[in-house]
Amino acid sequence: MAKVSAVEKNKRRRKQAGLHAEKRAGLKAIIMNKELPIEDRFKAQLKLSEMPRNGAKTRIRNRCEVSGRPRGYYRKMKLSRIAMRDLGSIGKIPGLVKSSW
Repeated sequence: MAKVSAVEKNKRRRKQAGLHAEKRAGLKAIIMNKELPIEDRFKAQLKLSEMPRNGAKTRIRNRCEVSGRPRGYYRKMKLSRIAMRDLGSIGKIPGLVKSSW
């Protein structure tokens, strides 16, 4: 089980990234537009750098919904490999058959 603080920090990052997504996208569009004057693009760059870092989508870490484990994560199931194996063994995941020989 992951530390509760790490899981909560990641939840805050997801929330903040959702709040700032539109503004960040707008500023990045201005920065990448080569037709605008360099002064306007530089001002947009300064505004983007003043925004909170945790508002960036890249700061979010994929974590297991069950255990909070950050590694061995399957995006389709939103589970770690260990949680998926445990739930698959008891038949909680439809269509998943754990092989053993």
